[in-house]
Amino acid sequence: MKGEYKAGLADGLAIGIGYFSVSFTFGILAVKGGLSALTAGLISLTNLTSAGQFAGLTVILAHGSLVELALTQLVINLRYALMSLSLSQRLGPEFTTRRRMTIAFANTDEIFAVAMGRKAPLTPAYMYGLATLPILGWTLGTVSGAVASGLLNAAVRSALGVALYSMFVAIVVPPMRQLKSVRIVVAAAVIVSCLISWVPLLKFISSGFAIILSTLAAAALGAWLFPVDLTDEEPAEKQEASA
Repeated sequence: MKGEYKAGLADGLAIGIGYFSVSFTFGILAVKGGLSALTAGLISLTNLTSAGQFAGLTVILAHGSLVELALTQLVINLRYALMSLSLSQRLGPEFTTRRRMTIAFANTDEIFAVAMGRKAPLTPAYMYGLATLPILGWTLGTVSGAVASGLLNAAVRSALGVALYSMFVAIVVPPMRQLKSVRIVVAAAVIVSCLISWVPLLKFISSGFAIILSTLAAAALGAWLFPVDLTDEEPAEKQEASA
């Protein structure tokens, strides 16, 4: 049992360090927007979803409604349901409902990838160890960023705030360069977002619903133009990567 937990801790160390750096920026932006360090820390402790939290923070700071906030989280975090279904196929009978719910809470993109890539059988102790440092890193990073925000001058806070957008650019650009489908989906999301922002007749749409509409429109276009053929050994996207 202890050996499995330690193995999980070792595999989750790099994830925890990475989460600390990203959530540090979230803490800065949250305090900059008027939230307290305690509130920012509680958000990270109870959510553990990077893209969802940043999008949710945008809705909160724009004074969006609870409906907008809920729909935004539903759209952005819907992938976790699919990942949980996939991960559940590797969980044995020792994973009770309570244990599965605990693991589902901590099922992020990185934790899912590491768990699915493990050749040895997954155990509750291993999964708990794998989730421990990412949860601590994400929460402590948020609190550290929130506290540091009050100690840093305006120029430094502004520079660190740009790091969030740099992170998303770093995530999107590499697959854009390889896949035509990603380029088209990103372009569609940008176009819809710009139309909502610039067309006078669409000014009534709030920032929260703008995120939802942009995401749904781009995802629907991608699913229509680039469906994945499950009968092939490789996804269709890989076949058109050279296009």
